[in-house]
Amino acid sequence: MNVQALYVDPARGPYAALLGAENCWGVERDAKMYGGPGPVVAHPPCGPWGKLRWNCRHQDPTCGPVAVAQVRAYGGVLEHPDGSMLWRHCGLPRPSSSVPMIAGREWSLAVDQCAWGHLARKRTWLFFVGISPANIPPLPPPGVPTMTIGTSRNARRGKKCLPKTLRHITPPLFAEWLVRSLEAA
Repeated sequence: MNVQALYVDPARGPYAALLGAENCWGVERDAKMYGGPGPVVAHPPCGPWGKLRWNCRHQDPTCGPVAVAQVRAYGGVLEHPDGSMLWRHCGLPRPSSSVPMIAGREWSLAVDQCAWGHLARKRTWLFFVGISPANIPPLPPPGVPTMTIGTSRNARRGKKCLPKTLRHITPPLFAEWLVRSLEAA
């Protein structure tokens, strides 16, 4: 089965090179229309479900729950920011900071994307369906962020702020790790 990347930026993100453009679903190819059968790596818009949701009116809030339903139906993994309200809204299992030894069909994991080369820490929650924790690739060692996403002086702590145009781009090594997690299932 071909892994499908849903709610991604095929032009600027790593998935077109990794999976082929025909397996990427973004704005031009409405990801909400994906109907299987292959497993998915889903990156639905975080704005409506994140900490700044009060300031996000331009992203479709229905993408998140649809992406959860797609991951549950076809298997795969969903990626969203730490603290996403999507977890509570859809009844997803609370993320652990380490890979569980055993898990049911659904489980969640908290990671920092800087471990895969993101310039900022970018705390992230992952929701897995139909993937045994024993089959995912090893987690990389912790990374060291060189930039920050926070704009307050306290959040920056001497680091430059990552431009908004780069915040949503998935690091290629992280995308590869997510896809390999599905291929091992």
